[in-house]
This record gives sequence, C-alpha cells and structure tokens, in this order.
Amino acid sequence: MMQIEQPQHYRYALHHLGFRPFFLLGTLFSVVAVAVWAWLYHSGTTLPMQALPAMTWHAHEMIYGYALAVIAGFLLTAVRNWTSVQTLHGWPLLLLALLWLLARLMPFIGHPDALLAMAALDLLFASWLCWEIFKPIYRVRQWSQLGILAKLIFLLLGQGFFYLGLFGVLEQGVQWGLYTGLYIVISLVLLMGRRVIPFFIEKGAGEPVVITNYLWVDRASLVLMLLLWIFAVFVENRVPLAITAFALFALHSIRLWGWHTPALWRKPMLWVLYLAVAWLVTGFLLTALGALGLISPMVGVHALAYGGIGMVTLGMMARVALGHTGRNVFDPPKLLGSLFALLFLGALVRVLLPLLLPQHYATLILVSQLLWIAAFAPFLFHYAPMLIKPRVDGSYG
Repeated sequence: MMQIEQPQHYRYALHHLGFRPFFLLGTLFSVVAVAVWAWLYHSGTTLPMQALPAMTWHAHEMIYGYALAVIAGFLLTAVRNWTSVQTLHGWPLLLLALLWLLARLMPFIGHPDALLAMAALDLLFASWLCWEIFKPIYRVRQWSQLGILAKLIFLLLGQGFFYLGLFGVLEQGVQWGLYTGLYIVISLVLLMGRRVIPFFIEKGAGEPVVITNYLWVDRASLVLMLLLWIFAVFVENRVPLAITAFALFALHSIRLWGWHTPALWRKPMLWVLYLAVAWLVTGFLLTALGALGLISPMVGVHALAYGGIGMVTLGMMARVALGHTGRNVFDPPKLLGSLFALLFLGALVRVLLPLLLPQHYATLILVSQLLWIAAFAPFLFHYAPMLIKPRVDGSYG
C-alpha cells in the first residue's frame, strides 16, 4: 500500500505526483501549440516535418498531445487516491513526461527519421502510461477501474492507426486515429464527469441541493459512445452516425437537467464543468447535423474539442491542482472565472459564429485562437508555481 513520506521541507515537488509535470507541460504546450497553429494556418507555412501536414499536426497534437497529457496527470493522481497505492513518481515520472515532451518536438525537426522517432516516443509513452495505471489497479484487484484502463488502451490503438496511416501502411489510418482519439477522450471525460461532477456540485454549491442521476443513462451512454466510435471511424454510411449522435444529445440533455441547480452559477469551479458537458451535448447535436450533410462535420468536432474538452480540462486542472497542493478548492483564485469565460467565448466564436458569419471565417478562427491563448496563458502563469513548489502543508504529493 501507499507509503507517504512525513511532512518536511522540499524545495521542488514537480516529481512528486503525476498531475504536476503533466498539467504544467500540457498547459504550456496548449499555449505554444495554438500559437504555432495560428501562424501556420494564417501564413500558409509548413512544418519542417514534411510528412505531417499542418492541419493533421494540429488535430493530432490537441488530442494526443494536450488532452492526453492532462489525462495522464489526472489519472496518475486519481488512481493513487482510488487504490491507496503510490503511482509513478520521482525520476521515472519525469522520464515519462520527457518522452511525451520529446514527441511534441519532433515535428519541428527536419530530419527524415523524425517521424519514426515521434511514433516510437508516442507509442512508448502511451504503453508505459497504460502499464502504470494497470499496476495499482491489479495490486488491489480493483477491477471496477478496468474501464478507465480500456479507454487508455483504445487511445494507444488510435495512435497506432494514426502512424500506420502516416507511414502509408493503413490507407485510412490517419482519419481512424484522429477520430478514435477524439471519441475515446470524450468517452473518458463523460465517464469521469459522471463520477465527480455531481459530487462537486453537491459539496460546492454552498447550500443543500438534490442531484438526480439515472443508472439507465449511465449504461446507455457507454453503449452509444461505443457505437458512435464505430460508426464514425469504420462505417461509410453517415445515417447510423447521425442517429447515434442525436441519441447521445437527448441522453446527456437528461443528465444535464438532473445535475442542474441555480446555485452552481455562483461558483466558477462548478459552472465551468457544467458548461463543458453542455458543449459536449451541443457537439453531439451538431455531429448529427453534420452527418446528415446539413452543416460541416468540423462544426461538431470543434464543439466537442474546443468547447467540451477544452473547458473540462481547464476546469479539472484548476480544481485538482488546488486540492492536491493543499489549497482550498472552495476559495479558488479570483481570475479563474474570467479565464473560464474567455474560453467559453472562444468556443462560441469557433463553433457558432462561422455558421452565422461565414464570410468572416478566417478572422473568427484567429479570434478563437487568441481567446484560447488568453485563457490558458494566465492560467499557466498563475498555476506554474503551485505545480513546481511543494504542498503548502509540507506533505509529499
């Protein structure tokens, strides 16, 4: 079982627990990657790695770079709490983070073997992460957590699809890999959100609230997300995808209704997560419309990615970092509400305004990119010291 060192003086704590290096690097990368993407998109510049088109790089890096880093940090921290077994820490944790970081640098190297190195680093990172999540679960035989591990394995599979596509081995591998990553990350967000968001609302609303959850919604969501992945990745007929996406829209609308209480709107740490799920619900509806050819499929993708994944990751990093550095999650930094609002506005600009103002599409894309950076850069500046320095109570973690 977990052996926790007694409180003492630590100068740095970046290697103590998984959320520290991965939240720090993931947030830094999200700022740099979106800034680079803005430059590539608006200037028409290409990456030094010629085998990786700029748009493909952007899609891959926001899923398997940024989102997977946040997931790694969250799970390496959460599994420690669930199992009471110490997860990866110390120099091995920093080495795992280094693998992730080196993979992110490879597209900017013009060497002909850089793509092979990137593939090897990414696959090694994902495999090692799966192993580190499996070990504590197996040690305490906590089989209820295997669903989490299964989703990580699917992300490893998606990475395999992606690189087989880039190397010309699998004709549709790039598309399969990107959509596998997107929908598995969303499935993981919904699973973890169901575990923690109702609890956070009940504990953080500041008044007695009644949260309603339905077991049939939980079970139906698992089945429908599996079908959504299959229909989006492997089936050319778009009608089953539209039906499944619309069913998910209806299902999670019921879930949102059961979670709602007026009190949550007074708490930025609550409404950011609630609105993140609302963006996922909206994304399912837009995905259905896109599958029917009524709008561009990319509208639904960005509702799910920018709005849903973007807001839930920023909100969860803000909360987890406070709690696990010994700070009060019920007294968060005042600037967070403004940063969450900027990100929500960015999602509106990226997803909905192009439907209304298509003639200003390029300008709206730039504005949404700047709003993302405006949300994440101050968060990085404010939270980096928390992630690097030891807990305020002097404990290890």
